[in-house]
Amino acid sequence: MDGETARGRSIPMVGRTADLATLIDVVTRPPAVVFVEGEAGAGKTTLIGALATAVRGRNLWMAVGTCQPLDEPFPYGPLLDCFGRAGERVAGPDPVTGVLRGHLPELADLLPPAPPPLDLPEAERHRMFRAVCALVRSLGPAVLVVEDVHWADDDTRQVLRFLLADPPPGLSLVMTYRREELAGDAPLGPVVHPPPEVLTTHLGLRPFEDPEVRALIEAVTGGVVSESFATAVRHETGGIPFLVAETGRVLRDRLVDTRSEGVAAARLLAAVEVPVLVKESVLERLHRLIEPERAVAEAAAVLDDAAPVEILAALAGFPGAHPVVSLVRAGVLSEDPPNRYGLRHGLARRAVYAALPGPRRRELHATAVRVLADVAGWPAARLARHCAEAGMPEEWLRYSESAADAAAGAKDMPTAVDLLSQVVSDSDVPAEDVNRLAAKLCGYALAGLPDADVIRRVEALLSDPRLAADVRGEVRLWFGTLLVRESMLDRGRAEITHAIELLGDQPERVASGMALLSVPYLDIATAADHRAWRLRVEDLLARLPRRPARTAVLATVLGGQLIVGDPVIWDRITLLPALDDIDDPAEVRHLARAYANLADACSWTGRDGQGRTFLYTGLAMASRTGADYVVATAEATAARLDWLAGEWSGLAERVQTLIHAYSHLPLIANELNLVIGWLAAARGDWLTAEHGFHAALDIHPTAVIPVAVAAAGGMAAMLLSRDDTAARAHAEHGLALLRAKGSWAWTAEIVPQAVACYLADGATGAARQLVAEAEGELDGIDAPSARMALTVCRAQVAAATGDHDAAERQYRDAQQRYQELGQRYRAAQCADRAARIAGADPAVFRDLAAAFDALGATVDAARCRHHIRSTGTVIPSVRGRRSYGTQLSPREHDVARLLANGHTNREIAQALFISRRTVEDHVANVLRKLDASSRRDVRLRGERGHPAPPSSSQL
Repeated sequence: MDGETARGRSIPMVGRTADLATLIDVVTRPPAVVFVEGEAGAGKTTLIGALATAVRGRNLWMAVGTCQPLDEPFPYGPLLDCFGRAGERVAGPDPVTGVLRGHLPELADLLPPAPPPLDLPEAERHRMFRAVCALVRSLGPAVLVVEDVHWADDDTRQVLRFLLADPPPGLSLVMTYRREELAGDAPLGPVVHPPPEVLTTHLGLRPFEDPEVRALIEAVTGGVVSESFATAVRHETGGIPFLVAETGRVLRDRLVDTRSEGVAAARLLAAVEVPVLVKESVLERLHRLIEPERAVAEAAAVLDDAAPVEILAALAGFPGAHPVVSLVRAGVLSEDPPNRYGLRHGLARRAVYAALPGPRRRELHATAVRVLADVAGWPAARLARHCAEAGMPEEWLRYSESAADAAAGAKDMPTAVDLLSQVVSDSDVPAEDVNRLAAKLCGYALAGLPDADVIRRVEALLSDPRLAADVRGEVRLWFGTLLVRESMLDRGRAEITHAIELLGDQPERVASGMALLSVPYLDIATAADHRAWRLRVEDLLARLPRRPARTAVLATVLGGQLIVGDPVIWDRITLLPALDDIDDPAEVRHLARAYANLADACSWTGRDGQGRTFLYTGLAMASRTGADYVVATAEATAARLDWLAGEWSGLAERVQTLIHAYSHLPLIANELNLVIGWLAAARGDWLTAEHGFHAALDIHPTAVIPVAVAAAGGMAAMLLSRDDTAARAHAEHGLALLRAKGSWAWTAEIVPQAVACYLADGATGAARQLVAEAEGELDGIDAPSARMALTVCRAQVAAATGDHDAAERQYRDAQQRYQELGQRYRAAQCADRAARIAGADPAVFRDLAAAFDALGATVDAARCRHHIRSTGTVIPSVRGRRSYGTQLSPREHDVARLLANGHTNREIAQALFISRRTVEDHVANVLRKLDASSRRDVRLRGERGHPAPPSSSQL
């Protein structure tokens, strides 16, 4: 049941380039005939419209006639419609064409007199056929298109067959049809065999795949469409172009975010109403079905799953396979997978289901429960839905819980949470069931990535009078945890503190709450406050009777100890159980969380190698057990580790995808925005860098303190490189956060930047004082990255005070340590500074520029080349240097990327250390090679999701 393209409702020409090329090639080599087959909405009319545009201006007359689905169609109707527009093309018509005068008053003055009528109807019809052929011959080179020949009357079919038997030499005949609407197997009745000299082609227009769906939705909406969203649209529309286009119009009008990924994409699409034209077409076809077929179609809409013939027949109340066979032949049902049948696409199912009267829907759902209850393997979630719609509350609750447990077992936490949240939100569910399921719901919610609606349902439980006191305390604890994840820290901590009071006689839950309050990188509480909570947790930890509870608490506190550089942490990590000793999936999820938290802590304190080991272990366990939140945190940590290691190829694109996927999790999103800021700053993309750093700070100024500190340091370093006086204020903001928290293990991301700002202002005393303060605060702290940063700080102060030997030595020391750690970018930066102090040979800077290029650090590479030029040294070009022709050169790639993000010529010149005149030349080349009419055109390409060309390091 598919909507046909509405006449006058244009569909962008997408995905049919090869078909159009074939069609043009054939019709321009007459005599020719083309059969274009496609189901309703496949784009046949759009293709014919594109053909008309393509042949316009050639010496070809083209006319289109359309057959109509009339009870008594007009004889020769579509052909007469075409001839009525022939006008001056008629030249020297044969006398036999006079029989058409009465049918074509528009051409009466151009046609010979009508001959006298014949006695035999057969002879009259034969003369009519000859007249049609003669009139076509008089038109000269012509393309005659007859659309929807499956609705053609017998006379039209026969005259077309007659025409094909001996077509005029200049005629190309194009016929479109739907196979599912044919009375037989061929569009013109018995199979037609044109003469050998007639070029004959058959084009079959198949449904779109994901890439074509994505392109069509983007063309209709003007926005960017994710791969996940395109896949969801294809499933909902069957890939039928008309349905895709109509869906795109609704998405555009409703401002739906088509960049959504995964489950969110499917949910957004499911909430969009069926387009009106599609609904009307589906229902019109439904009403034309006879009763057995219509009942089966309604049963398929209620099932919402492809089903065997026996189930569809039992639900519809018409035994036997005949109705299903008829619907498959008509294209209403499709077979997928084999021997299972369902409505052609999701829009048809929704339209038919919505049109069912309430009593009929309820009856079909009740029948579905009875029929499917004994079918092995039928999804419990589907049975739960049928029970709910049939008014069977006890069965609904039982199947919902069973389905939620099955979803959790399959690592599908969003489905498990959605099912249970609906149950506990129902006011008619008994108290004992709500108490039992509330705790289960919270556990599943914490493992997955609940949306705002689920969080609201959990919050509503807090005031539910059915909850027992102990369960209410547990729900409050999990609710507070969810609030913390949503970056509502103050409220989250208050809920957790209240929960601890309510759970005084439940040491396992109390310990979990205290562990959360001991996490040292959240909110503005001091490190001492967090330490006090951790000590209370440790008093409880040894008394917890169950190991899974101990694992859950350790998963929270161990990462907290490591991230502040507690030197005893390495002995405590051995308290975690081995994976082989765990049978409970929930405990495995906690163990995965423990390793992900340890990986995150390592990345902040300078133990990158150990961090990756923890990360891979935790990510593997989290992926196997459906711990989606742990996966999200691990992906953010992986992105930061890749930044630190200089693994930047494709990193920006990957991080942007993650930011969109986790936009509802601010604590993760701002960490990912930090990486975007770092990358953009290294590439001279100041606007993107500033946005990234501000996003890392503005979501919640004190959400994740090390992230906020690093964002402030990144802003300070970027502004300082541009001689912007605002740099020092950002550095001091980061220092204020660091001092307020009291955790100097995060020194590496702010103290060197602050020292550089002080020295740039001539405040050498303040720089020395800050270094001394950091040295004192780091006494007894296990944080290698902080100590390497202090070495850099000492080198900065030494260079500023004229002690060049000490500065070079300390930069070389830091370079070696960064290399051992695997942080290639920072090692190269230290090597660059040491080389400048030592007055190294220009060839050294050439090698450094190449190293920065390999990383993608455009600004640093440009700075090295600028230094070479400033010495007056000319490094000879390599013989046989390649010519880029119409392709962008590496430098033009850099310019194009900055243009795409809105930078001015002055800003580009500053970022790349070249003159504005050189930038102007590069901009002109970029516009010419990209065939862009203006700078704005280059920028729009970047904004539409077609990124500017990669930097030279990515070539």
